[in-house]
Amino acid sequence: DEPSEWEKTELDQTQVEQRIKEYNSQINSNLFMSLVRGLHRAGGVTVPCPDPTHSPTGVSQNKDGSYTGFIKVQLKLVRPVSVPATKRVPSLQAGRPHPQGVKRRTSFYLPKGTVKHLHILSHTRASEVIDALLRKFTVIDNPRKFALFERSEKDEQVYLRKLGDDEQPLRLRLLAGPSEKVLSFVLKENETGEVNWDAFTLPELHNFLLILQREEEEHVRRLRHRYARCRQKMQEAL
Repeated sequence: DEPSEWEKTELDQTQVEQRIKEYNSQINSNLFMSLVRGLHRAGGVTVPCPDPTHSPTGVSQNKDGSYTGFIKVQLKLVRPVSVPATKRVPSLQAGRPHPQGVKRRTSFYLPKGTVKHLHILSHTRASEVIDALLRKFTVIDNPRKFALFERSEKDEQVYLRKLGDDEQPLRLRLLAGPSEKVLSFVLKENETGEVNWDAFTLPELHNFLLILQREEEEHVRRLRHRYARCRQKMQEAL
């Protein structure tokens, strides 16, 4: 849970410009970081002003020290998520739908290994990244049920740290560099200890019960199969 030294690093504008140039020189895609000319509000979110002359580095365009870039977030969710029942998301058809839900929502599992790239600002907070991901998938669950984690690999060990709501993922990406081993982002359930079941709606709780029932039945089936094979082997030996 302790931030690393580079996470505590503060950069002035000149250092930010230099870091952006170094970052862009190390990536093999067009997912550049760039300084921005200005900002405006659109759809409740602060975004860069459109600028057709905007270059990958954008240093000469910058006015306030903000910058934009891409982060990649892997979704590792154990529980199903809910979307409006009338909304169909083609990219998520690999999930397992639950038609027993009510008319207003449908619950399903996100496919394993789902990854999304987000284009965000340097001052975009972790809580806003979670909101943006949920909007992309039209998920109507409470954002507080999810948390953004940073993942790193060091000395053949994997470390996870939950980001605070006000932490800035793009700033962390710039400080860490483009290496996914040094830093990557993962969306997981917001596990805070004991599950607060009162925070879930009735359709969600109903689906959880169905899921538990299926898991229990599958576990019992496997146990019975295992013991049946052992019994058969012993009878053959006799």
